[in-house]
Amino acid sequence: MFGFVNKRIEHWLAERKCRRNRLVTKDGHCNIEFGNIMYSTHLSFLADLWTTSVEIRWRYVLLLFTASFTLTWLIFGLLWYWIALNNGDLTWQNPPSNHSPCIIGVYGLTTAFLYSLETQTTIGYGVRALTDLCPGAVAVVIIQALFGAIINCCMCGVILSKISLPKKRAKTISFSDMAVISPKNGFLSLSIRVANLRKTLMIGSHIYGKLLRTTNRADGETIIMDQVNIDFIVDAGKDNLFFVCPLTLYHIIDKSSPFFEMAVDTLHNQEFELVVFLDCTAETTSSACQVRTSFIPQEIMWGYNFLPIISRSKEGKYRVDFSNFAKVEPVATAHCASCFHNIKGHHHYSRDGHDNQGFDMIEINELPNVTKM
Repeated sequence: MFGFVNKRIEHWLAERKCRRNRLVTKDGHCNIEFGNIMYSTHLSFLADLWTTSVEIRWRYVLLLFTASFTLTWLIFGLLWYWIALNNGDLTWQNPPSNHSPCIIGVYGLTTAFLYSLETQTTIGYGVRALTDLCPGAVAVVIIQALFGAIINCCMCGVILSKISLPKKRAKTISFSDMAVISPKNGFLSLSIRVANLRKTLMIGSHIYGKLLRTTNRADGETIIMDQVNIDFIVDAGKDNLFFVCPLTLYHIIDKSSPFFEMAVDTLHNQEFELVVFLDCTAETTSSACQVRTSFIPQEIMWGYNFLPIISRSKEGKYRVDFSNFAKVEPVATAHCASCFHNIKGHHHYSRDGHDNQGFDMIEINELPNVTKM
């Protein structure tokens, strides 16, 4: 019992450490924090109020939505109360029986607030109404109506923009949790699988990567976040991908690749982060979006390959089996990239045997003529 709990705690601490050390999380969020920002810089966020309103969290948007309407109702309610007070319409002022009020049905602060709410929301219950005896009250009605229309437009625009953000479309694009290294078309390649969970296409898809690591230069300078470009390709190229079904992305590990000096027994001892980007445009909304994920050395499996995921039924339809999306199988792979290019056949194999479905077993009755040395 205690051993199981300790194992779960160690696993949780390891995952927390991995999340803390990442620059980009698996779901694409950037793990970065800004400090020592001058107070004057915060004013630039208020100057760009629209972008700030769209980017803040939903709880703050809902708070801003509620506060903007409630405060305007209250402020204009106080104005209506002040107009009724100056005209002697309030109950405690004991107006005479032949008194002509500016606002019918406003006798105190509560009724003034209700009249403000009814005016701005155009409810109009018919109990409270403005008369033509006070020109100032007519001007306040016009101002409140215009102000309420502006608030409605702004709040509707912010909520609609947040609902239709392109990053919401990016939630339906999924990367494999692990990357694999194995031979592909005569090259040693690092492979990643990506899938579009919707049937609508992503137009103009372009994928690339950045390898982030700490680099010490010859002059003694230490670069904490040194970025190295990582090119990915698919069988049909690397630009304008036909992203209608899951794709397997390949990075060829040659002498120009930063993975060339790594090996199966040293990979997990490295300190780097591979960030993969997918830039595309949604077909239905024509909005550009970017999907990001990252891989650390512990999430790269050397000597494995992804299982097939696409098949064709008897009816001629193409079928995608997402149960094999992240599944891998061991394959014969060189210990290192240098071994792959220089020493042919210098491979390591898995301990588990696998049947090769492409060959049939035959029986040989007679031994061939051989020469014994």
